[in-house]
Amino acid sequence: MFNAAHTHLLTVRDLLRFAVSRFNEAGLFFGHGNNSAWNEAAYLVLYGLNLPLDHLEPFLDARLMPDEIRQVLSLVEARVTTRKPAAYLTHEAWLGAYRFYVDERVIVPRSFIAELLPDALEPWIEYPELVHRALDLCTGSGCLAILLAEHYPDAEVDAVDLSTEALEVAAINVETYGLETRVQLLASDLFTAVEGQTYDLIVSNPPYVDAPSVASLPDEYLHEPELALGSGEDGLDATRAIIENASRFLSPHGILVVEIGHNRDALEPQYPTLAFTWLETSSGDGFVFLLTHDQLIEAGY
Repeated sequence: MFNAAHTHLLTVRDLLRFAVSRFNEAGLFFGHGNNSAWNEAAYLVLYGLNLPLDHLEPFLDARLMPDEIRQVLSLVEARVTTRKPAAYLTHEAWLGAYRFYVDERVIVPRSFIAELLPDALEPWIEYPELVHRALDLCTGSGCLAILLAEHYPDAEVDAVDLSTEALEVAAINVETYGLETRVQLLASDLFTAVEGQTYDLIVSNPPYVDAPSVASLPDEYLHEPELALGSGEDGLDATRAIIENASRFLSPHGILVVEIGHNRDALEPQYPTLAFTWLETSSGDGFVFLLTHDQLIEAGY
């Protein structure tokens, strides 16, 4: 089918239709930046043709050169046959206007925390200049650490991860954004390597998928590092360790922001004395919580 397509598809519109049909036929899963076969097809077609990712309409009826058609079809075929997330085929992922290099050493960036920086934290951080030191736990590709440095220009940022391979990818992104002097990458099991340090802001998008869900993940997720997905039977091992240790690493006015997926109902009963603030995201208010230093101390943590 892909071989025959080379001779029958002529325009961007043709390639889009073909890609959407193949993706639907293959039953692909979309959860790594694009949420439908159409969006994924549009992204891969525009990427493969070196066109702006936000300008599809002007090019729909443009006739293409044979080499251009082959380039796009190779991406479409790879997406279907390997079931790799598109980000691993193009080696890029986007959080808002920020582009990051990714490969299979890191999870594909898709954190709600990115959309919360910095405006949603203003009730707790009155001015960006008040953040002098920040910490990103489980940094992966380094995306949140870089966003911290971008949004809080006076902050020095520590970014830690248990995976040295992930830190190699993070180093690429830190260098791309010219932040080598402000973002320090550390191999660490959560807080281990930053003992004795304090921060005005700690963020984390830790692994949080529970064991039954890990066992039933679509094929696309199996290309991501297992270490970055699951965290114990209920998915909350890392989150508990963060909650129960964070106060020692927060300044007196510091705050902790953690993403936990769909685990709110499982987490809250485990900490009945904690006054969680659940931040509003594009998908609702059950995915990211905020705790202050004082709240953690008052609850005995």
